[in-house]
Amino acid sequence: MRYYLIAGEASGDLHGSNLMKGLIAEDPVAEFRFFGGDLMAAVGGTLVRHYKSTAVMGIMEVISRLGAIRRNMAECRRDLLEYGPDVLILIDYPGFNLKMACFAHKHGIPVYYYIAPKLWARGERRIRKIRRYVDELFTIFPFEKEYFRKLGVEAHYAGNPLIDSVDAYQGVHSERQKFIERHSLDDSPSIALLAGSRRAEISFLLPRMVAFEKLLRQNQLLSGYQLLLAAAPSVDMQLYRSLIPTDSSIRIVSDDTYGVLSHSEAAIISSGTASLEAALIGTPQVVCYGFNRITYLIARLLVRVKYISLANLILDKFIFKEFVQDEASPKMIFDEVSRLLTDKEYRSTMKSDYTALREVLGSSGASCKIARKMIDLLKGNNVNK
Repeated sequence: MRYYLIAGEASGDLHGSNLMKGLIAEDPVAEFRFFGGDLMAAVGGTLVRHYKSTAVMGIMEVISRLGAIRRNMAECRRDLLEYGPDVLILIDYPGFNLKMACFAHKHGIPVYYYIAPKLWARGERRIRKIRRYVDELFTIFPFEKEYFRKLGVEAHYAGNPLIDSVDAYQGVHSERQKFIERHSLDDSPSIALLAGSRRAEISFLLPRMVAFEKLLRQNQLLSGYQLLLAAAPSVDMQLYRSLIPTDSSIRIVSDDTYGVLSHSEAAIISSGTASLEAALIGTPQVVCYGFNRITYLIARLLVRVKYISLANLILDKFIFKEFVQDEASPKMIFDEVSRLLTDKEYRSTMKSDYTALREVLGSSGASCKIARKMIDLLKGNNVNK
């Protein structure tokens, strides 16, 4: 069968690539065309547009790029009709993808939505579009199945695909010495820095990480840690270099986020998929998040959840601290990282919660299970609500 997929950011590229592998396992003659990234391209098929040119975060940032967003939408619509797929698979990215769902539905193309829009965080106004234009909805968090049922939509849940990604990496790259040699690092213990995958996130958090480094070097007990910044694949390296002073000892590590997390004693992370990945890997962490001031003030009115991190949301408790906007000061970050590194009981409790999180998320093999379900639904022509 012919599959058209749309992923608009780095996490969608990861989930999309794993889903494509699952589809190939169930449908060896599968053909793919997609908006996505390098990971999806490595699986095969035709990459129409890279998510680097589509990823936008924040209300003000979206407004500033409306022209580019409209051009991408027009291109996607034309390309979808020319390709004529058996199904359109949308991966997160709801602002763009729900418009594509409407378009595909009107042209008789079945629409499967993988990684459901987070209505529980941003309000339920989009549920009408999901009911009307999405033929099958697939979730990656266990609580979402019952949540969408209450809104009149039956969703499919088969586990979280990040479990497979993390386990696959650790099964092959578990040796610390090889990680050190691969990136020409020294043998000092490390702290992971993950500043996000979008310019707005990085511009907010990376300067605070640089200031954190100064506090770290002034502390006799902790000054021996090396700081490893895991570079996001979608980000121009020049942005990192422009925000890191030449006298900083922060090391940039490319194409190995899981390695940085796996071999670090603690992590400072911008909220998002990376925070959940750190929890599954087992790295003690603190989450820091912020926007430009106008976006932040609007977000406070719209966002309705108690936590900004997926792991905390899933267990409905503070597994780890979250510092948002002004709370994400270098001093607050330093104090929390210091505790993560020195308080054994604190670390142990956090890791116990990580174990509970894995149990809640379910067993491995999610991508293959979801792919099998999609194909079964398509072959049974069971796509109309």
